[in-house]
Amino acid sequence: MAQPVAIITGAGRGIGRAIAVELARRGYQLVLTSRNEAELRETARLSQPGAMIAPADVADAQQLRDVAERALETFDRIDAVINNAGYAPVRSIETVNDVEWQSILDVNVSAAVRLAKAVWPTFRKQNSGVIVNISSKASDDPFTGLGLYGAAKAALNVLGLSLAREGKEIGVRVHTIAPGAVETAMFRTILTHEQYPTDKTFSPSDIAKVVADCVTGSPPQPSGEVIWMVKNHQPGAVEKIKKKLFGS
Repeated sequence: MAQPVAIITGAGRGIGRAIAVELARRGYQLVLTSRNEAELRETARLSQPGAMIAPADVADAQQLRDVAERALETFDRIDAVINNAGYAPVRSIETVNDVEWQSILDVNVSAAVRLAKAVWPTFRKQNSGVIVNISSKASDDPFTGLGLYGAAKAALNVLGLSLAREGKEIGVRVHTIAPGAVETAMFRTILTHEQYPTDKTFSPSDIAKVVADCVTGSPPQPSGEVIWMVKNHQPGAVEKIKKKLFGS
């Protein structure tokens, strides 16, 4: 049987890199994409030296289609897509501009729509496929300043449910994972270790294991349902965030 193939967006570091390591360990051939080729090569070195490196901006529809086409041409199959790329600028409704808002939508939601559309014919032909979307607890209860990011991730949650329903008849599963704070560079641009200790966060590998379980057919929740991953919040964390961001 041919080795299964997984496309991972945002694969250059953090959660994406951890997902690559875990899926490689479970026997998947990897297609790694992000904007930073050097980071992708490091991910490949750590996970699977023979992985396909496919630098691309997920906000660009044509670049995403090219990634899917290259993967299919190379491996003649696509078994899983992990929509991990994210963009979370800290903005209030008064400070966000149109370009930033469009980027929030493009990276967090539109990319998932476009990549699903690109691989759907292959999934239909194979009568199988898995999509895993990385959402956020912000989609349910955002920290102050992350409401716009949370709104985009809430849309991703609904997209996952919709795609799960569409995909059921052709053997496609869709899982959406919504973790709380994860120990990544992106999270640490928002809060320091003093403001939000590491023992209150998930590690990227924690998320990666759940992703891999979903991909390999052992998800903690049925297709379409959001998988919430939340640790107890530090008392007073929201107040500290408000003070840091807005001085109140």
